[in-house]
Amino acid sequence: MPRVIDLPNLRNRRRVFRDRYHAGQVLAELIAMEADRWPRPLLLAIPAGGVPVAVALHERLGWPLELAVVSKITPSWNPEMGYGALAWDGTLMLNEALVEHLGLSPAEVEADIRRTREKVARRLQVLRGARPLPDLSQHSVFLVDDGLATGATMQVAIRVARNAGAGRLALAVPTAHQTALWHLARQVETVYCPNIREETPYAVAEAYQTWTDLDDQALLDWLARAGRVASSPNP
Repeated sequence: MPRVIDLPNLRNRRRVFRDRYHAGQVLAELIAMEADRWPRPLLLAIPAGGVPVAVALHERLGWPLELAVVSKITPSWNPEMGYGALAWDGTLMLNEALVEHLGLSPAEVEADIRRTREKVARRLQVLRGARPLPDLSQHSVFLVDDGLATGATMQVAIRVARNAGAGRLALAVPTAHQTALWHLARQVETVYCPNIREETPYAVAEAYQTWTDLDDQALLDWLARAGRVASSPNP
């Protein structure tokens, strides 16, 4: 049976968090109640939205913070609609049913993948530099994002974390659609999610009173706050 920890008073509610950092604070209190369950915890934040959430967790729990650079693949005409995802190690997943539903041609899919590869490569260079990921097999790994809609991005992150040796794996997201959440919950030990919603259509942004895009500089500012800066490949 999947293990999901939520806040019943926040179920099916919108605008419950002031912003991503506040969402991380609420999430941190949920996790703190059983922090002893997780030996050698490590936060892996998924840019962009997962970074301020993870910084709040880092500040409250004192757990180390790293990055899992994964990006959803979207059609050029809708940057919010993910029909797949691409990870830092090249792992690629596509929702073929959604590709067909959207009427995307092979050439359009290839163009979207190419654009996503460029985005992931840029973020790796800017946000991580030459700093390698730690050995995930030595940690209880928490994958952190600002929400789950289709779950495509997190699905890839789970696969890559498993391939990298992560044994104990948990998800930490402030908000999620219940379908995506329960699908992913079967693949990890625990999911922490204060705000679970059943509505369709569902939008992650509707859990937040303030929702803004985060550019690379904003992410660098958040990471500097947590003491994480990219190391130069040529020191």
